[in-house]
Amino acid sequence: MLATQIVDIAISAVLGLVMFGVGLSLSISDFYRIIRYPRAFFTALTVQMIGLPLIAFAIQGLLSPLSPEIKVGFIILAASPGGATSGFLAYLWRANVALSLSITSVNSFLTLISIPIVTNLGLKVFLGTTTEFHLPLWETMGHIFAIAILPALLGIFTRNQFPRWSEKISRPAKYAMMVLLAIVFMVKLLVGENQGGAGLDLHDFIQITPFALIQNLACLLIGYFTMKMMGMDHASRLTAAMESGVQNTTLAFLIASSFLHNQEMVKPALVYSLYSFWTACLFAYLSNRIARKAAEQPVQD
Repeated sequence: MLATQIVDIAISAVLGLVMFGVGLSLSISDFYRIIRYPRAFFTALTVQMIGLPLIAFAIQGLLSPLSPEIKVGFIILAASPGGATSGFLAYLWRANVALSLSITSVNSFLTLISIPIVTNLGLKVFLGTTTEFHLPLWETMGHIFAIAILPALLGIFTRNQFPRWSEKISRPAKYAMMVLLAIVFMVKLLVGENQGGAGLDLHDFIQITPFALIQNLACLLIGYFTMKMMGMDHASRLTAAMESGVQNTTLAFLIASSFLHNQEMVKPALVYSLYSFWTACLFAYLSNRIARKAAEQPVQD
């Protein structure tokens, strides 16, 4: 138990450092632009709150032969929006970081209402039952604020107060954050369950991975192409893809394990967390490359 707590604290600390580095890349003017052009914000937020649960219900209801408990785990995952990792990916791949942080800030509050509704619907659909539970308001808000919002705000403050110093450390900080995140993923992959790791066996991987990848790809695509249909620029499209495809697996762990006390429901989030960072990076690389080639093509008269 102590080892698990130490790993959880270390992971939270790493995510906090990541969000501080993300904040170093932002200025107040970045957020003013979102206030002036709110369509991208509300479109991306709607995709997260409504589109992702619909995708999960469709995949698990129509395609998946998995057990009902694991299906509910995928529903919980879809209802848990992107957190610190998606903000870092937006920063790493030159997406709209201010938009990413704005979405994270707002949906952190909305999930207090949306997660119980979506999860109870999943329980009713796949298990024929419901359970009354709620997220502890101040504990959940405090957790999200401490590891995501506050470090980012400190980074923004540092950037505005010490711009030269922030500019100097921004590039090496980016690579340091990549190493720290890689360590986090390796801990979850290799360390045993009693020591805070995933505790997954080969059967779990084989059974859950195809549907984790299908749901992940569908979430990335709906985020990107919904924004494209709304006429948003490439950076905003990529941000919506990152926010939609990289879920807050820590929050999903909390719901499945601490509130529903069902370890089977935890497994989809564990498997998803091992893939989603890398699939999001691949998606960002390919979409950035396509967008760059499209920009380089001469305009036809």
